[in-house]
Amino acid sequence: MKVKNILILSLFVVSLLGFGNQAKAQLYNSALGLRLGATNGITFKSFVKNNAAIEAIGTFRYRGFGLTGLYEVHGRAFQSRDFNWFIGGGGHVYFWGDDRPNWIDGNTRSVLGLDGIIGLEGKFRTIPLAVSLDWKPAINIINYSGLWADEIALSFRYTW
Repeated sequence: MKVKNILILSLFVVSLLGFGNQAKAQLYNSALGLRLGATNGITFKSFVKNNAAIEAIGTFRYRGFGLTGLYEVHGRAFQSRDFNWFIGGGGHVYFWGDDRPNWIDGNTRSVLGLDGIIGLEGKFRTIPLAVSLDWKPAINIINYSGLWADEIALSFRYTW
């Protein structure tokens, strides 16, 4: 699937979830937890506005370590105060030691790139837990140019 088609489909899904209904979308103030998927790691999310959050993700993949920073816009999903859709973007950097992926040429030990994210998040009312499912495609632009579109993850975060 071409990147253009993926973007169009993502925007369509967000519009179905109620893109115009983004005021007071905050489910919690901050959250810390685990991200499980093609890359496993740690995720921290904090709201900077009622409908916007920043997310930092530390992941482990290909025997290396990656850092991702994202800015996300949130809105109510399904006309429920317990669910949000979110969409956003940011960037990443990944580092490898001697066991770098075999598709990386030469002595490259790191890549730098851009990320997008789209997902759905729910917050339990009775316990401080948020669960989200997202898709985070990434395009590497320095030291390796390529699209990573396999980043589908389930995150469990303790909220406060």
